[in-house]
Amino acid sequence: MPLTAITKTLDLGNGKTISLETGKLARQADGSVVVKMGDTMLLATVVSAKEAKEGTDFLPLSVEYKEKFASAGKFPGGFLKREARPSDYEILVCRLIDRVLRPLFPEDYHADTFVTVNLISADTNIIPDTLATLAASAALMVSDIPFQGPISEVRVARVKGQWVLNPTFSELKESDIDMVVGASIDSIVMVEGEMKNITEADMLEAIKLAHAEIKVHCNLQLELAKAVTKSQPKRTYCHEENDADLKKKVWDETYQKVYNVAKAMTADKHKRSEAFHAVKEEFLKQFSDEELSKKVGMISRYFHDVEKEGVRAFVLNEKMRIDGRKLNEIRSIWSEVNYLPATHGSALFTRGETQSLTTVTLGAKNDAQTIDSALRDDSEKFILHYNFPPFSTGEAKASRGTSRREVGHGNLAQRAIKYCLPDDDDNPYTIRVVSDILESNGSSSMATVCAGVLALMDAGIKIKAPVSGIAMGLIMGKDGKYAVLSDILGDEDHLGHMDFKVAGTATGITACQMDLKVDGLTYDVLEKALAQAKEGRLHILGKMLETIAAPNVELKPHSPRIDTLYVPKEYIGAIIGPGGKVIQEIQRETGATISIEEVNERGIVEILTANAESRNAAMARIKAIVTEPEIGEVYDGVVKNVQPYGAFVEILPGHQGLLHVSEIEWRRIESAEKVLKPGDKIQVKLLEKDKKTGKLKLSRKVLLPKEEKQSETAMQQ
Repeated sequence: MPLTAITKTLDLGNGKTISLETGKLARQADGSVVVKMGDTMLLATVVSAKEAKEGTDFLPLSVEYKEKFASAGKFPGGFLKREARPSDYEILVCRLIDRVLRPLFPEDYHADTFVTVNLISADTNIIPDTLATLAASAALMVSDIPFQGPISEVRVARVKGQWVLNPTFSELKESDIDMVVGASIDSIVMVEGEMKNITEADMLEAIKLAHAEIKVHCNLQLELAKAVTKSQPKRTYCHEENDADLKKKVWDETYQKVYNVAKAMTADKHKRSEAFHAVKEEFLKQFSDEELSKKVGMISRYFHDVEKEGVRAFVLNEKMRIDGRKLNEIRSIWSEVNYLPATHGSALFTRGETQSLTTVTLGAKNDAQTIDSALRDDSEKFILHYNFPPFSTGEAKASRGTSRREVGHGNLAQRAIKYCLPDDDDNPYTIRVVSDILESNGSSSMATVCAGVLALMDAGIKIKAPVSGIAMGLIMGKDGKYAVLSDILGDEDHLGHMDFKVAGTATGITACQMDLKVDGLTYDVLEKALAQAKEGRLHILGKMLETIAAPNVELKPHSPRIDTLYVPKEYIGAIIGPGGKVIQEIQRETGATISIEEVNERGIVEILTANAESRNAAMARIKAIVTEPEIGEVYDGVVKNVQPYGAFVEILPGHQGLLHVSEIEWRRIESAEKVLKPGDKIQVKLLEKDKKTGKLKLSRKVLLPKEEKQSETAMQQ
């Protein structure tokens, strides 16, 4: 018998609907939901262990998002022809889901939990990432897993001045805002996006519109959960052992000491960390080894809560920061450019104890990153990579490949800088920016933005406007007091209630990312945070411009140069040659890198070279291929074939003419084979071109001097 599914549908208007379905697929998971919009379908499943592993004091949440190529009727690229490791885009979607779900699990829930979302049917004009988050939340809601949702995400765009929720790919291309907002019914949880220099007021309006739509999504999930018996009640669990007397003892004996460490306002994060650690170690000395073996986990947990509350109380009471700064004060900044003389562009940016060494590399169109996914076949000419080695925080551990955090931070910086790059017509280069974080104590992604812009200016890239970035924090008290912090430290991020990164030019915002750890953030607080962020962003921008006020007028002497030639499309094949033989030969012999593509019925040839000699040689070779032979012109030819009646001479690549035996010399020659052989280089003149066949008639003798002609005539007599 067919399985009966439970379905709830939401009418979005304009012919769009979203449906949630459960009970038909993946029924052995703790929760499973299929979300459908148009022809796009996503299957979300959640499974959580019944018990927590011993010694676990956090939520081991694992989120996976996978796009099935079959969903769009495509084969995966590569040799194996199967989906392999996640792409950067899939990792970014995982982060969008994780960052919204994680804050809404109970703090004392520590069981291994796995959320898996698969794109199983793809409408190539519908963006699936926000739907993936809706699917994940709905799957949790219909399960018995304790989850304080529902939540959802909505993308906001503005097309030709009109707000659009859940835009299509085609609509997003025309938008000046691409913002994803994640929220519950009551509170904003996450914001992320890129913008084309919008105002703070525009950003607030976009968030409000998204939240209104999210509330509708959440109510739909509540309706679905009510119809599923398994979802009520949620499972009972006990993942933490607690001791009320011990908790009180920790608070009574360490709180003031923690407060005093914060009040000492030490700028060095390692010294501050050691001071907090010393308070804890002093407290632990009163217990025997046997007692500690049973209680050290609880003590560590309680002390962490004391540390958070002590620091928060200090900031709210004293209106100062744990490193001695005022609430809106930016750490000291210094930077320099051209630090690495052999690169195409470089910058070193240091803000407090956070430092980025960033390089710029210029390449040809062939260097662009190819994107092969279920929904995109494209290439990216601007690439930004962010590296966060363990030594940047003084950790003694190995670096094991690129982390999801590195992918996420690099994407944020890339989106922030992308707006300021010149348009494609003004920038023929593929650009790769690499940020290596050498020190980290808060907001290394925003340091990457600053260093990246400085390095681009050092490289001579004519950016539209410089961009800077800042990370904002928030401390909220139970009595309604709050403090907005500019340029937060790592400790303030960890112990505070908000991490809000804002990047932009002097006139507007180009990217943002916000994660909240508190319910009930009002728009008044958010507005104050944006205003304070603008003030700090402008301060940082001023410091950057003291280092380099405008892009260098010229590229570095060793930077590659790109020349562009436009040729009739019928010559594309001749430039490439059979199996790429011709273009490979030109690159090998001249040292140039050549790319060619057909656009609007013509060929666009880009020639990237490192010096004038290479440039001139490559240009000459390509121009020779696309040049039409002209009657009366003299050419340096190469003999390709010789017959008794004459020789076939190549005067231009792909153009051969007949040099008749009578046109070789003024004297009479019985056979051309007696005078010429293949490979001989001779000068010839083009006499005629047959209008019907295109055959070329050449002459060598007309180029011989008159005295030679007279001498030869005398000899024959």
